[in-house]
Amino acid sequence: MAEDNKPNPGTEEAASEKPVAAKPAKAKKEKPPAPEDKPFTDFIQQDYLPALKSAFAEQGIQDIEVSFVQEKIQIPGLSNSDRCWQVMGNFYNGQRQFNVYFPQDDINKQKAFSYATNGTKPSTLESFMIDERKVTLDLLVFYTLQRLNAQKWLARN
Repeated sequence: MAEDNKPNPGTEEAASEKPVAAKPAKAKKEKPPAPEDKPFTDFIQQDYLPALKSAFAEQGIQDIEVSFVQEKIQIPGLSNSDRCWQVMGNFYNGQRQFNVYFPQDDINKQKAFSYATNGTKPSTLESFMIDERKVTLDLLVFYTLQRLNAQKWLARN
């Protein structure tokens, strides 16, 4: 069969219409840098500690004290280890303590966790957030609270 070379009546009309002008590209709004992109110590002090305090307040715990220090891990058998950054927290008049350890100055690297009660030293160092590829402020706060809640320190299960 021979193809019909007759112009389609609809195409003539479409061709006579003015083409739609492309909208000028809008300048992209520059996103502020994520808190996690800050230098390690700035992120912990300016973002993580205040967010952690707020999360504890939401749980009804007002007497939370958190600090950010660099010292040796105070667990038997690890006392000879190098100093590392630690977020140290305590609440309920110091009866419950926890530490989040950062052996390297990077929230996306290895982290560890320990806890203790009644002023004793922790006896076990546990890995912390080992499956997360990229750590965000919200995840760091969430996992800290989740780990403490596993001890039934925040709410009864």
